[in-house]
Amino acid sequence: MTTPRTAETREILDLLSARGKALEELYCRADSVRQQHMGDEIFLRGIIEFSNLCSNDCLYCGIRVSNRDVRRYTMAADEIVAHARELPARGQTTVVLQAGESPVFGDDELGEVIRRIKRETTLAVTVSVGNRPLPVYRYWRECGMDRYLLRFETSDPELFRRLHPDCSLDERVECLRHLRALGVQVGSGFMIGLPGETVETLAANILLCRNLDLDMIGIGPYIPHPGTPLGDAPNVYRDDPEMFFRAIAVLRLFNPDAHIPATTAFDAVFPGSGRDLALQRGANVFMPNTTPVEFRRDYQLYPGKPCVDEDASQCATCVLHRIEALGRKPGAGPGHSRKSAGKTPQ
Repeated sequence: MTTPRTAETREILDLLSARGKALEELYCRADSVRQQHMGDEIFLRGIIEFSNLCSNDCLYCGIRVSNRDVRRYTMAADEIVAHARELPARGQTTVVLQAGESPVFGDDELGEVIRRIKRETTLAVTVSVGNRPLPVYRYWRECGMDRYLLRFETSDPELFRRLHPDCSLDERVECLRHLRALGVQVGSGFMIGLPGETVETLAANILLCRNLDLDMIGIGPYIPHPGTPLGDAPNVYRDDPEMFFRAIAVLRLFNPDAHIPATTAFDAVFPGSGRDLALQRGANVFMPNTTPVEFRRDYQLYPGKPCVDEDASQCATCVLHRIEALGRKPGAGPGHSRKSAGKTPQ
């Protein structure tokens, strides 16, 4: 039995099918909503990929535990903090501590890193290390964690199960709800064009983001990695790559007050211009890579990742030039959620 489409689903599907003048109007409308609700600032959030160790075996991911061709690494706590201290001078007001889902970097150790960054810098701290038990999230919140990023990747439970043998969609969403209850600003999102996805799935992904009332939403094209079981499975929109930008524009229309980053994958598919176009079609956040250059090639979730040979200073300079060329300006202050402005997290 086919589930009846809601009016919202039909509206999203119509927008995702836009072509020609209708597509131009969609992009203009998304950029206008972004400007009205989020302003012209582009917030810079520096990513430190502090470990590529992962216990999970997601079918699309280049650092999955079964990939024996990856040179594994974990940065020392002092090194993470030292790199975080450099971010404010580059206009980056948030540090994103990202790693594979692995217990090798202890929960207490990461908590101490968060404490040190909050004590020694003015940065907001986002953590992205996968599913964790509620007490761990609570402990990191007590240490000063402001935000957590945990993408659900697809709203289709069966597709999620096939791609993620180590957890379920329900478990992922439960983690997001735990974080919300703790007063953490919550980020999630999805890949566009996963094998097995339909345009109806894409519409459901956008609606799930809205229904979860997310503070930040990161989306980007699925890119097959040759070292994974899906290495030969192309993006379902390979013949219609404009769908990646339609998705970000529609996402903005249905989530006007959320921070939406122009993710690195857009530059991988559209070298040198992808993230710029995303920023003109609904996005308002840029996430420069500040991982030490000696580790960058070892943290490739997908092939063709840009900037792997640049150091953090070069990336920062490039980002500032790109923002200036768009007639926009770097965001001042931590760039906290517009939804939580004036509220004290519990």
